[in-house]
This record gives sequence, C-alpha cells and structure tokens, in this order.
Amino acid sequence: MNKLFIELDARWVLQHRTDDILPVPNLKRTLLNEAAYSIMVEYESYNALTLVTEADASAVANWVVSTFSRLYSPEEASQYLRCRAETTATPVQTPVETPVEKSGSATESSPIDELLGVFQGGEKTAPRTSVTAGGDVLAKVDELVGSEEFKALAKEIVEIAPQLTKGKMTDIFTAQSYLFAINDGYGLTTVLDLFAAVVGQSGLRSLSSSCVLERRLYPPKGETLEPFEEVFNELKRGNSDYARILSIDISEWMDKTNSRPFRQFLSILQSRQDEFIFVFRVPFVEKEVLEALRYSLNDLMFVRVVSFPPFSEDEIRSWAEKKLKNAYGFTVAEDAWKFFFRRIAEEKGDGKFYGLNTVKKVIRELLYKKQLRNARENTNDTVISQTDTEAICGAWGDNLLGEEQLEKLVGGAKMKERLLEIISQIELARAEQGVKTPCVHMRFVGNPGTGKTTVARILGKMLKERGLLRVGNFYEYSGRDFCGRYIGETAPKTASMCRDAYGSVLFIDEAYTLFRGAGDDKDYGREALDTLIAEMENHRSDLVVIMAGYTDEMETLMHGNAGLASRMPYMIEFPNFTREELFGIFQSMAQGKFECQEGFLEAAKAYFDAIPDSVISSKEFSNARFARNLYERTWAKAAMRCQLEKAEKISLTKDDFDRAVADKEFKFNEKKKSRLGFYED
Repeated sequence: MNKLFIELDARWVLQHRTDDILPVPNLKRTLLNEAAYSIMVEYESYNALTLVTEADASAVANWVVSTFSRLYSPEEASQYLRCRAETTATPVQTPVETPVEKSGSATESSPIDELLGVFQGGEKTAPRTSVTAGGDVLAKVDELVGSEEFKALAKEIVEIAPQLTKGKMTDIFTAQSYLFAINDGYGLTTVLDLFAAVVGQSGLRSLSSSCVLERRLYPPKGETLEPFEEVFNELKRGNSDYARILSIDISEWMDKTNSRPFRQFLSILQSRQDEFIFVFRVPFVEKEVLEALRYSLNDLMFVRVVSFPPFSEDEIRSWAEKKLKNAYGFTVAEDAWKFFFRRIAEEKGDGKFYGLNTVKKVIRELLYKKQLRNARENTNDTVISQTDTEAICGAWGDNLLGEEQLEKLVGGAKMKERLLEIISQIELARAEQGVKTPCVHMRFVGNPGTGKTTVARILGKMLKERGLLRVGNFYEYSGRDFCGRYIGETAPKTASMCRDAYGSVLFIDEAYTLFRGAGDDKDYGREALDTLIAEMENHRSDLVVIMAGYTDEMETLMHGNAGLASRMPYMIEFPNFTREELFGIFQSMAQGKFECQEGFLEAAKAYFDAIPDSVISSKEFSNARFARNLYERTWAKAAMRCQLEKAEKISLTKDDFDRAVADKEFKFNEKKKSRLGFYED
C-alpha cells in the first residue's frame, strides 16, 4: 500500500474560510467522485489529507495536483499545495518540490501555529521546547478577559512540568481530562488553542499541528451509541506519538451521564487517553451542578473543572479598549462608555448575547460609523466620542426630560399620576434618615400595546435624572429568556442578567410565563423566579425590576409565588386606548414625520371611529402597536407611490391610507346576524 500526504498552507486555507465548502473537504470530495484509482482517506484535518492507494503514488500525486489546479488555480497549487508520497516500491519524486511558504496574509494565526509549529511536508514536528519558553504563551493567556481559573491552570501546568518530566511521570498529567463550563461566544476555541500551546511548550506531551478538535454530542437517542458517532470517527484517527486535544460538548447529556450509553462512551474515551487529551464542555452552570457532573465523569476518568463566568461590564470595557487601541488605533472618551453599554444592553435585550463575538460586532459597527463621519468631515479623528457611541444606539424618545416625555404620551392620565406619586415617595424616603428605603419593583398590567415598555423606559430615565438610579439603562427580556436549556444553567444565567442591570431597569415582558403551576417541579421558570426574588431583595436600592403582562395572568403569578408579591408593592394598570386616543397616536406619528395632504387625517379619524367595540375591548387587540403598524404601512404605500412619481419628498394622501387599510390585517368584518323571513332592501 502507498500513502500520499497532502498539505495545504494553513494561512491560505483560512483565507477561504467563507467558502461554501472548505478547501480540504472540496478536494477530498472531488478526488473520491472522480477517482480512476482505488483510494481511501486515512486522515483529514482542516489543512491536511492522507490518502492510501495501491496505485502508483507518483501518478496519484500528479492527479491530485492537476485536480487542485482545476478547482483553484495552477499558481495556487505551486504556492500552497505540497504532496509527499511514501511507497513500498521505488521512491517517487514529489510532484511539487518547492516547500510551502508562509503567505503574507494579514489573517491572524492561532497560538498553535505561532507557538507549536505546523506540519512540514507531512512530517510531524515534535513541539517540545524548554519550559522557559512557556512564558510566551502565558503572556497570551494573561491577555484573556476574565478566565481566572484557566489562567491558574495554565500557570500550574508550566510550574509542574519540569518536575513531571524529570521524574518521567508525564503520564500522570496526560491521564487528566477537563470539564470546561463556558458559554457560547466566550472564547472556547481560543482557550483550547492556548491550552494546547501550554501543553506543547511545557514538554508534557507532543502534539500534532492540527491538534485541536471540537465536537458536539447529539441528543440521546434511546440506548444507541449513534449520538457519539462523530467523536468515534475522530478517535479512529488517533496517534499515540502525537496527541490531540479533543473538546466534546456534552450539554445535551448533562442529566444523563449515568445512562448506559454514556458510560460506554466514557469507557471508550478512557482507553484512548494515550492519544487524546479530552476536554468536556458545558455552559456555565451552578457550582453544585458542575460538581455533580464532575463526580459522575470522575468514576471513569480523572476530571478537572475549569469555570468561565460571564464577563462583567469592567471586563468587557477592558477588552474593548485594548481591541480598539491595539487593532485599530482608536481610544474612547470617558463619557462615551455610557452609550456603548446602552448598545450592549440592546444586544442583550432579546435574550441572546454571544460574549465577545457580540462586542466585536458592536465595535465594528461603531468604527464604521466613526470613519463615515470622518470621511464626511474630512478629518482623521481617532477618539470615539459620546456622539459616536450615541449614534449606534436605538432611537427612542428625544432630548426631553423623562417627565416631559411621560407628559407627551397620549392617554394614561391615572397611570402618569400614579408613577409621579411613586417617584416622589422614593425621593422622600431616601432623603429622610431613619426611613427604610421602599422596595421600588413594580408590576405593569394590561393588554399588548398599551405602553408598558415605553413607560418603563421613561421611568428609568426619570429615576436616573432624579439620582435614584446610578446608571439608568434599560434591559428588556421576556419571561422565558431567564430559563436555561440545561439543568443548572438557569440560576447563573438569571443572576448574570440581573447583575448587568444593577443601577438600571430590568423589564420582564410576559413575566407570567415563568410560572407554569405549583406542581411543575421540572420547569426552569420556578428556578428563575427564586433567583429573581433573591436579587430583588439583595439589590432593592440599586435595581428596579418591572414585570409586565396580562392582568389575570400576572395575578396568578403573584398568588403562586408568595415572596414575589410582597417585593413588588406597586401595580400600575394600563387600560386599552380609546378610539380617540388611537387616532391621536396615529396622528402624532404621521404629522411628526410627513406632510399630510387634504383629506388624509379625516379618512384616518373616520376609520378609527368605526373600529367595533368587540375589537377595542378584545384581549388580543394590540392597541398603540396597531396604530403604529397602520402608520408604517401607510407611509410605506406613500413611499412606493412617490418613488414611482419621482416626487422629491414623501407626503401622505387619502389614497395612501385607503390602500393601507385595504390590507387584510386592518379590516374589521363583524359577522352580521342572520335574519329570518324575507326583507326588501
């Protein structure tokens, strides 16, 4: 049997990471589909492929080069492809004799490429170096945001390595496995690369260049081993001379680690510890759950736990400052951070935050708008100002004070009066020494579109302006956003969301979805509520929690949670808008943005006046949201008309409004009662 080692330049491969199919899989698929020879794939990584064939290795090598040249180009084949054949017959000449050169790409290399080296012509280079060289990788480890337990582990490995190497006891280290508790977007891939670099530089284990693999276990499927198939495929490619780091996401199995299939899986992993260092990955969960999980895994493998807590605001700021300065040459004015974190709060508002990946996205958005402003003003300003960060925040409200914004809202006279009373009471209590600070958490009850979210935003602004809140940001979530996907994930997730909102308003829409009934012990909503109640009590003077929802459902929530009602003494009711108020909302939006032609407002008023009572009083009617949707549909119709007419600016006409209300979601067709007998029209 003959072997053909195929290697692609790693940096060139990274340049193709956005392709529909990466270079190695693309080449492999083409070779297998078009093969005129009998070939098998023995090994595959992101930049390498090993083929086994009974055919002449030289002929196969030339065919590989030809195929690659057709898929990409002859120039790329000569620069970035290297083939080396091993044969039991006469040695063959390497079809590409020029060694692969490192490209001048600006693509950042991983710590593995920089610190361990890569395959050269298919020959494995043992990455053993002196322990003192480990200082390089430890410096990179220290640059990580947070990650204190991992930093301690890296230093420990470098510290113990000489002792284990001297005593020829490195197998004690390599027999260890790890349990990383880290959320999505918090740098797992970077951490694994650095971990491999630490291990390689310490001399405790020789690692292959493509030494870090990440795999995820599929959900359990009966008593079968099918969910472990991808991991088993990687185990087949193991090599006891040059090990690899294999990260396995076991999140779907956190409460099933004592099942028979999982125990079989662990037993197989244990038998391959001379070829792999295993890192099990789960989301950041409670310490008790993590310890129970470690205890279960520890039956068959010696497992170390490393936790990566969610980033604090200070940690995000530190990382963002370094990124802006080191990568782009920009600095941030002190007063600009307020709006930077308001933008981060907006990103977190849908319950989906991907750590530094999300922060990177915000930074790029910020820099794009900053450079656009520089281009238009013909400057080269490298200081991010408050104006720059404010520009990336969502537009709501205006420059008016919070109380002025509240007054501008249509309707809700009793609600406004009650809010001002509450704020005055809080001010008085804090001014009077010896008076216990009242709990300021609130319930907003009412149907959809009655202004609960808008008023909560304004309330946060008012509390900040009066010195009753330190920060005044607004964090908006739905009830189920607080619930984790796996056991033990809910409490730390809820605590983290509350921590973000310290000094601000935490608004929970559809809060009643957290309560599924007293008998539902398996629902994570109960766990989220318990954590919320504790946070509301412990930070009663530095956090305002507002729970919102339907009146009846919110009442059920309060009755089902004795500790919750007492911590939310204020209830604000938001009644449905009247027809006149709905028209007023529509009118203010239309006249605030566009010129309204004759007959437009008259047609709109007639429409709102004709909305049936059954619709206005319905629990499902979306109130102000309905008026806003109709306004947006109307000006969309007007924009299309003006574009066709090549008008210089958009104006609203009666015809635009008639076309908008003709859409089915704005029609109200009450069923007419059938009449008996014959009638003449």
